[in-house]
Amino acid sequence: MSDTSKPLISVVAPVYNTSKYLRQCIESVINQSYENWELILVDDGATDESPLICDEYAKKESRIKVRHQRNQGLSVARNNGISAAMANMGGVFISLRLRRLPTT
Repeated sequence: MSDTSKPLISVVAPVYNTSKYLRQCIESVINQSYENWELILVDDGATDESPLICDEYAKKESRIKVRHQRNQGLSVARNNGISAAMANMGGVFISLRLRRLPTT
């Protein structure tokens, strides 16, 4: 349950073919101790299982919102997520970029 006495944090995550890492990303936001957040997942026309994963989490967690769009690139996806954010002008926006980390 979110504590509305604290500022709302809007986390925007553009999503494109990241199904391998997406659950870990979403779980890392859900498991934060700070509770007054919203996660906006912007499906940028992904062709893997990412859109289904986004929808699955949005059904389970009311603070997660999903926007589906045709592929328009990272910048457009991020901007559309920010536009969808419900935080006030004084709110904090965090944009996540999912990518594979190099292995050593």
